[in-house]
Amino acid sequence: MNCLLGADIDSNALKTFAHNHKKAKIFCGPIENLDSKKISILTENRPIHAVVGGPPCQGFSTVGRGNPNDLRNQLFLHFVRIVQITKPYFVIVENVTGLLAKKNEKILRSILLEFENLGYILNVQVMSAHHYGVAEKRRRTIIIGSRINSEIQFPIPICDVQKNKKYVAPLMVGDVIYDLSDPNGKTHNHDLKYSKISNPSDKARLRFIPEGKGIRYEKDEKAYLPKKLHFKVDWKNMPEGRFRQTKFQRLHRKELGPTIMTNRHNYYHPTEDRYLTAREAAKIQSFPNDFIFMGPISAQWRQIGNAVPPLLGFALGSKLIELYEIAKAGTKDKDLKNSTRSIKKIKLVRALAFSYQKKKKEIIPIADSREEYQ
Repeated sequence: MNCLLGADIDSNALKTFAHNHKKAKIFCGPIENLDSKKISILTENRPIHAVVGGPPCQGFSTVGRGNPNDLRNQLFLHFVRIVQITKPYFVIVENVTGLLAKKNEKILRSILLEFENLGYILNVQVMSAHHYGVAEKRRRTIIIGSRINSEIQFPIPICDVQKNKKYVAPLMVGDVIYDLSDPNGKTHNHDLKYSKISNPSDKARLRFIPEGKGIRYEKDEKAYLPKKLHFKVDWKNMPEGRFRQTKFQRLHRKELGPTIMTNRHNYYHPTEDRYLTAREAAKIQSFPNDFIFMGPISAQWRQIGNAVPPLLGFALGSKLIELYEIAKAGTKDKDLKNSTRSIKKIKLVRALAFSYQKKKKEIIPIADSREEYQ
């Protein structure tokens, strides 16, 4: 698969994209300005087989305010417009799990209907990155659409599963963050001076935090910090009696990393009294060591935190190739008009997307098949 065009309004993200995808063209600006003429020129009229993207998700987030009326949610319509222009075989949309929340039901329904009206068979699932070799607890809603297949399957997990009667463990933080050099022995985006903690009180607090721990509740403060370093907060009158996000969250070498977000001040090294570097965060996200991020440190973290982990992307891309081969061997274009089925009930989509079979050391998403929707 060759990437032909990358589009974003973030100039630093596109500098990174251009540096790492040297054969691809870029479009920097509001997506509403990317029209059919520009697409044709930038792609040199080459056929587009897949349109893949992550329209802004702030309005759906379970971490933030999660406002379904956030105007940024409307950028989905421009995503649909690009699909309508390019008519790809496949569409992949990535978003936060909050997209499947009940408050966003109308939005999800409209998204599915828009694509189905364009002739796409759709499937939705919440995928966990750690199932595909990523050392991170990152769960995202993935929508796959195809106009050349009669059904859509998702990639089969390769980690945290039983395979040939043996348990395949997921990668942990300690498995990845100590190997940071590229094939030429150089290390990129790993400036330790920017990982230092400048506030003396914060640095003193971090020294008392054990590996894998942090402070979110009053009990944590009492367990880890001496009284002189306690926060001056009224725990009893705080919403839910806790910090909105854990403070001084040390990663643990023998555990999965937390979902890497866009703020570098949220994550601390497992054993050293400092923040993670951008390279360490990128490695947890499964970026290869020779993938270089451009722009200031804040921009690098924004790109890393907003990214789909590359190994999760690899699993999805491999599945598209598999679906293409299936279609090439079977379904023909003349059959496509009759192959679309009505949108699944949103409640069923939500139930299946969050359904998991749990075994001793195994978490496997329930397989998606057409029979389950009939």
